[in-house]
Amino acid sequence: MSPSQTPRQRGTARSVHPSFAGPWEAEPAEVRSLAAIDIGTNSIHLVVARVAGGGRFEVVTTEKEMIRLGSSGSDMKRLSPKAVDRAISALTRFRLMAEAAGAPVRAVATSAVREAENQGTFIARARSEAGVEVEVISGFEEARLIHLGVLQAVPVIDLRALVVDIGGGSTELVVGFHGEALAAASLKLGAIRLTRRFFTRERIKNADLEACRAYIRATLAPFLRDATRHEIDIVVASSGTAHAVAAMASAARGEEPPTTFNLHQVTTAEVGDVVDRLVSARSLATRRRIEGLDPTRADIAPAGALILHEVLQQFAAESMVISGFALREGVLLDTLQRIEGGSLHHLRDLRRRSVLHLADLCDDDQPHSERVAELALELFDGTTDLHRLDLQCREYLEAAALLANVGLFVSHAQHHKHTYYVIRNSEHLAGFTDREIELIALVARYHRKSAPKKKHPEFARLPAEDQEIVRALAGLLRVAIALDRTHSGAVAAVEVEVSEEDDDGRAEVRVLVVPEDEGADLSLELYTANERKALLEEVLTADVLIEPEGGPQPDC
Repeated sequence: MSPSQTPRQRGTARSVHPSFAGPWEAEPAEVRSLAAIDIGTNSIHLVVARVAGGGRFEVVTTEKEMIRLGSSGSDMKRLSPKAVDRAISALTRFRLMAEAAGAPVRAVATSAVREAENQGTFIARARSEAGVEVEVISGFEEARLIHLGVLQAVPVIDLRALVVDIGGGSTELVVGFHGEALAAASLKLGAIRLTRRFFTRERIKNADLEACRAYIRATLAPFLRDATRHEIDIVVASSGTAHAVAAMASAARGEEPPTTFNLHQVTTAEVGDVVDRLVSARSLATRRRIEGLDPTRADIAPAGALILHEVLQQFAAESMVISGFALREGVLLDTLQRIEGGSLHHLRDLRRRSVLHLADLCDDDQPHSERVAELALELFDGTTDLHRLDLQCREYLEAAALLANVGLFVSHAQHHKHTYYVIRNSEHLAGFTDREIELIALVARYHRKSAPKKKHPEFARLPAEDQEIVRALAGLLRVAIALDRTHSGAVAAVEVEVSEEDDDGRAEVRVLVVPEDEGADLSLELYTANERKALLEEVLTADVLIEPEGGPQPDC
């Protein structure tokens, strides 16, 4: 009897959980939450998500438990009884968590279960003891679902992206474009599998290292020939190995760990340096002390990093970006598509949609925020020659304007500070890097009250270049918010005129305010905007005059 069995489970097989009919067979209106379980060779992952409609979901909670199902030998042919016991215990706990959230469960198993001669025993125990029906998916289906998951986190639907997911037992590779797989393969190149085959000693020998490299290249060769028929624009890496490598590379740069590694960029040279550090460690204990490396991965990290490095080199890639989503999120999207039908059109504007979704959750006056965003962008466009910021910064300004008031969800008092916290810690901002989220959060935080100061810890941590971006965008946003001071939409637009610089290198910026209705009273908007223009004047090195179209009005 498994130690994971509860008294209710002993003796007879319990009935199957109601979700075994398949959540995708339910009527759309009946499904409010979904859960996906990914049973991998190294770990079992759970994600619970709320259905947001239109083929979208928002993650509610995630859990992970390291099980090492595929640790019984290099051939990966049998699941050991102890590993199965650990897996059943984890599945039971995850199923209870999903039930508590009212989320039907879809569980998929990959390489370790797929190859195991005793997979039937595992599936039967999962059903009878844990109450989870396990779907064993093929390598190609695994690759397809990983690609779908990545598209939820990285805006590459219009790029030919090579997606690399290195698991414990296999590596999935997909070249995707417009949501379709142009080439896909599941290769028996896993971090646990290659560790068991080549790195059985604590200290890695050069001969074992070269043998492993040669094996990886030979296994990659058929897919390489197929995939390189397509011009690849970007390499995206998901999974624990990719995140571990990114963490070690980040630590080597002397950076603090980001809140999220999603969209974090790592160069091929940095991956090579990580490999060198891992394989040169004199012992497993030494390897566990490498900065940025989770000690529980220290034994399999060299093999995983080697696979990743060889993939990048074989495809002549200079760098890769990290995806925070992978198989389990792909399972959620695939399930939603079965329920709702439809396509992946929403992924084309992933970043903006995620901003609007967070605003929808937390902002009670979205029309005001949308008007402010329009005015802020008009100010940005009209002063481009002075601030010299690029289109990415324009996107950050729009996002900050749309989210500036989400802190009101917490409290009106100090809501600008709450806004920073909400944006910085939100799981809804898909498609943005950790740096970009920080910039957006700070611009939104400085939409009112104090201007950015070096004594503010979050602002002080930014590089000098990013501090100037925050100051410039916050200066624009403060004026834009003032121009809808009454939340009435009295200002329809602004027109900006910039004079040439005087002998002191100072320009004049005239902001002409266009009313929504002829004769509208704009006195409060004009007064407030002129009161809040100081930061903008500083960053533009200009005198800013804000006045109504057609001439000045009396002061408020």
